[in-house]
Amino acid sequence: MVVTCLQLNSGVRQQTDFSHAKLSAAYGILQHFGGEASGCRPIRLRLGTLSGWDRLDPVGDIASDTRVGEFARSAMPQKAGTRTPNEAKSRSFQGMPISKRLIFVLATLTYLAACQREGAPARHIAADPAFCSQIHTKAAKLSEHLAPLAPLMRTSTGVYPLEEGDVSLVSRAWLAEAAERTIDVQYFIFTADNVGLIAVDYLLRAADRGVHVRVLVDDFMLEAGGDDLLALDAHPNIEIRLYNPTANIGKNLPTKIFNLTTDFRGFNQRMHNKTFIVDGAVAITGGRNIADEYFDYDHEFNFRDRDVLLLGGASIEVQRSFNQFWNNALSVPIGSLVRTAVTPDTATTYRYLHEYACDPRNFWPQVRERIKSVPVAFSRVLESGALVWSDSVTFVSDAPGKNAGTSGIGGGGASTEELIRLVKGAQKSVTIESPYLVTTPLSQGLFREAIARGVRVRILTNSLASTDNLEAFSGYQRERDALLRIGVEIYEFKPDAQERRQLMTSALQAKLEYTPTFGLHAKSMVVDDHIAVIGTFNLDPRSANLNTECFAVIRNARVAQDLRHAMDVDTQPENAWHTTADFNPDGAVGAGKRLKVWFRRVVPKAVL
Repeated sequence: MVVTCLQLNSGVRQQTDFSHAKLSAAYGILQHFGGEASGCRPIRLRLGTLSGWDRLDPVGDIASDTRVGEFARSAMPQKAGTRTPNEAKSRSFQGMPISKRLIFVLATLTYLAACQREGAPARHIAADPAFCSQIHTKAAKLSEHLAPLAPLMRTSTGVYPLEEGDVSLVSRAWLAEAAERTIDVQYFIFTADNVGLIAVDYLLRAADRGVHVRVLVDDFMLEAGGDDLLALDAHPNIEIRLYNPTANIGKNLPTKIFNLTTDFRGFNQRMHNKTFIVDGAVAITGGRNIADEYFDYDHEFNFRDRDVLLLGGASIEVQRSFNQFWNNALSVPIGSLVRTAVTPDTATTYRYLHEYACDPRNFWPQVRERIKSVPVAFSRVLESGALVWSDSVTFVSDAPGKNAGTSGIGGGGASTEELIRLVKGAQKSVTIESPYLVTTPLSQGLFREAIARGVRVRILTNSLASTDNLEAFSGYQRERDALLRIGVEIYEFKPDAQERRQLMTSALQAKLEYTPTFGLHAKSMVVDDHIAVIGTFNLDPRSANLNTECFAVIRNARVAQDLRHAMDVDTQPENAWHTTADFNPDGAVGAGKRLKVWFRRVVPKAVL
């Protein structure tokens, strides 16, 4: 389990902290050469998330996420040849001028040096057994809840979009409580903040009941203690594997630099898939990682995001994809990466997690009530008809490694090709939400052709005021006018979007005397009001060519129209600016931030 910088053995939670200057310099240059694999966002103070909702206790923390990648494939030529796969993967780096290679290595050294763990103040954990018994109930097993749906699940897929952060969080908690056989977890980020620690506890409790828990997380930005990971992995029912562990866990600095310089593409190829699967029958996929800001718990920055819950049908495809990643050579057991002669202190680790999760101060009151009422809520969802059944739902996922690597940092993948097919098949409208919008001649050509045949193309992305990734915004900014000339309708999300009052946890808003930044992170598309796409794919070259991505394609008019309505709300004037040839909202931020974006224009779009 990715428990970021979690010194559980000492009973003190530690967190990653970065020098702003080092982080800014390193991340900017790493983005220049495609080393994002999770843009580290600048430090944001998580006020009160660890000390409880009812008082403020600044604790420095950092969250990270892949801020690049979508079906805007870079136009790198395919060349025939007899190179070995490793030679093909590294040729883009070897072909760089020596000056660029040196800059990249120096940037990486700076970046890795900046990623040092620093301790956060310890605090007293006040576990409340009575509260614990309320949120951890011996409710009906998942099979009992699903039994009435068994005939439908064999032939169709139940679809339930998760728009609100707390609902999405509680859904995962309830599924973990109801699980009987297996829980499979696959994420790009799994942070040891409030949400992350509580999530780990739910998985640990499931394992204690005999549920087999498998956790697969990308290695690149994992700032976890090896002993802590080993302690969790030591549980007889928990297995932890890291995807493509070339950059972090179990690697010293010389090894990291060697991996970077000898296999540039491989070093940058990351797993951006996000799936949560229970008993092979229910799955959640979408844009959310496991960290406070994806579930409305952060006091400085939260995301407008989206997941979708799938029952039966396509959940089998999600399970098959997870198994493919799990069994691939790129996914390495934590025990093979971290060697220690010391027996993990599992008792201390597990006790801390249980006590933390039983401290009522770590749950918003709103979330506490929802957790207690979930079994009833699930029945109400079924009775209300909000769960839509469709016999045409598919799950699309890239294969581990994305592509053969014969095109350097290009090459596309299954997710890229499917999105291209969907846009090419559009007849009336294409509506897209992508937090990072970095287009290339290929994606611009797709939009141009669609508009020429009468298709209305609308895209909502982050504004400069709401974005958490200046590098990606600089790529978008460079092509914004070109998109407008093509005829694409562009909307840019506001950092104080009014819809946050409906989507964000009300307890958070009531407590704070200021407005946390609200940024877009949902990755969705609606085609012709009868095809809905919800997943992990950002509209930029990294998602298109380097990072593995996944999404659900739902061919159902009701789901598609409901999703398009939600996206329409996102573009209303109280939530977004309408960008035109005569107006863009860049002026809503200060000159300093605009200057930072301008300097990032040195970063090639092909690696954003």
